[in-house]
Amino acid sequence: MENLKCLFTNFPLDIFWALLLPLFLLWWYMNRLVNRYKSHVSELQDRINFLEGELEACRKNKVSRAASTDMDGLKAKISKLEADLDACNKAKLAAGAAGAASGAAVAGVASLASDKPKKKDDLKVVEGIGPKIEGLCHDAGIYTFADLANASAETIKGILSNAGPRFQMHDPTTWPKQAELARDGKWDELKAWQDELDKGRQ
Repeated sequence: MENLKCLFTNFPLDIFWALLLPLFLLWWYMNRLVNRYKSHVSELQDRINFLEGELEACRKNKVSRAASTDMDGLKAKISKLEADLDACNKAKLAAGAAGAASGAAVAGVASLASDKPKKKDDLKVVEGIGPKIEGLCHDAGIYTFADLANASAETIKGILSNAGPRFQMHDPTTWPKQAELARDGKWDELKAWQDELDKGRQ
């Protein structure tokens, strides 16, 4: 009982450190991995550029020299350079794939660490929207008057239709316009218009 009391007394700070510290450490570790992969890929790219230059020089040399003894040596050198170039390209691809996976993990950790709940307006101000429909709007990513004002009536009808027959009786035709007035702070104009509406219908 004493432990529970202590937990509830210190709840916000304990939860903050318990979640933030491991996420920060994971983000730092993944960043180090990504930087290491980037460095490795950069070295491989430099090696590839060098090998390509050597290969091109050998090919030019091959054309300019006609002696058969030199030709054998040049062919061997070209084969070796092509093999080295192929190996470097494969290593670069493998490192790039691993770096991309690490980068995705870092992005996921960063989004977890930085995700904050989006500001929400009281959508129930719009006549015709109650707590249940407000919840449906939140599930569809509509949190503010601006979000609702930017949504078309057809989009909102689709949200209501997907929620089941009990929500299909609502007519959201005026909701975006009401939300626009609320977004712009035109409360008197909104109130006057709502007095003329019947449950959000014109």
